[in-house]
Amino acid sequence: MRRMLQHPARIVPLAFLCAVAISTLLMMLPVARAEPGHAPFITALFTATSAVCVTGLNVVDTPTYWSTFGHVLITLLTQIGGFGIMAMATLLGLLVTQRLGLRSRLVAQAEQSSLQFGDVRRILTRIAVTMLLFEALITAVLATRLRAHYDYPLGRAVWEGFFHAVQAFNNAGFALYSDSLIRFVDDGWICLPLVIGVVAGGLGFPVLFELARELRQPRRWSTHTRLTVWGSGVLLVVGVLVMLAFEWSNPRTFGPLGVSTKVLAAITQGAMPRSGGFNSVDYAAMNAETAAVTTGLMFIGGGSGGTAGGIKVTTFFLLAYVIWAEIRGEPDVVIGKRRIDESTQRQAMTVALLGIALVAGGTLGLIALTDGVSFERALFEVTSAFATVGLSMGLTPSLPPAAQLLLVVLMFMGRVGTIAIGAALALNTRHRRYRYAEGRPIVG
Repeated sequence: MRRMLQHPARIVPLAFLCAVAISTLLMMLPVARAEPGHAPFITALFTATSAVCVTGLNVVDTPTYWSTFGHVLITLLTQIGGFGIMAMATLLGLLVTQRLGLRSRLVAQAEQSSLQFGDVRRILTRIAVTMLLFEALITAVLATRLRAHYDYPLGRAVWEGFFHAVQAFNNAGFALYSDSLIRFVDDGWICLPLVIGVVAGGLGFPVLFELARELRQPRRWSTHTRLTVWGSGVLLVVGVLVMLAFEWSNPRTFGPLGVSTKVLAAITQGAMPRSGGFNSVDYAAMNAETAAVTTGLMFIGGGSGGTAGGIKVTTFFLLAYVIWAEIRGEPDVVIGKRRIDESTQRQAMTVALLGIALVAGGTLGLIALTDGVSFERALFEVTSAFATVGLSMGLTPSLPPAAQLLLVVLMFMGRVGTIAIGAALALNTRHRRYRYAEGRPIVG
């Protein structure tokens, strides 16, 4: 049993389970709720899981249901979840004891999969500094805007700026406004800093570190950085164009807005499906075409090693290269003059197929547990939960407890990762010292 728990792929899910359990108990404290009494168990569990898993889905109205203590707790849980509970524990251990054992290195590698084995100490520190720097800059811009333009008291402006900065960079989506960002749909000084935070957090720490060194020399970028940066750029453009094309004349979303506001709203909503979770227009009022593309963007998610969810940009575009190589009859999959080994290709296919299975099964389960919900709305909510996005068509708060528990499971599995879940369930690993004869079934 002890040897089984030493595997980092098993420690990470268990650590997140512990974090969710402790967070649920804290959210159930009477001081966390705005009104007298404590929150019901399912409400506390859903909110705690959504915060730790940096999702942002809600079953209650965040600004009115939770107290200031509750809002501070949500902020803290989001920060811990975004950083990675194992990375945070390792960093704290480093600061206190100035020692980092082998097991801690393995755990940190499992949570931030692209870390180099010998550089864990330095990189964990840089992760913390990077997060705080981005959040401080976004806080400064938001607080200045809220203070100068909306006449907020200084303390409130700083607090709300910091709260939303943490939510943006950690790709969560909790908001201190009942309409999320709808009241700021025409304010670029509010929306754009949050978009920048979402995109930066979604790129992933390995990519941010490499860009800091090689920003002006794209030819020297690693294959991972190329896939993530260019892939994220393509998906962002697709999201913006889809919003403009399908929602331009929609009287319930973009229709009443001016041209410049439509463009700003398209940029905001084009970026948020990457795991951001904020919305400056009502998703329940969007056209079916927009909802379908948004669901696809949510499923893809952001970059590996960052705060975004989904199957990851690298997985999606790597599989696109695999398909292209197969169509052309190429013996190898090549990206930027680099051959991709077969084990990486299998890993990408495993992540994608497990993700599809979880979303499909979750959608069917949600429909079975809920009366009268449409397939499109169920798929949207399930994908948002699995990809830890937080966008909603207004369905989640009205779901029965069993359906909300289903979303809790999907948020947890989406945050921990399909590969980690699979490895945690595989109690025994064998390495065959032989190979079977080759078989060739007919494909297609």
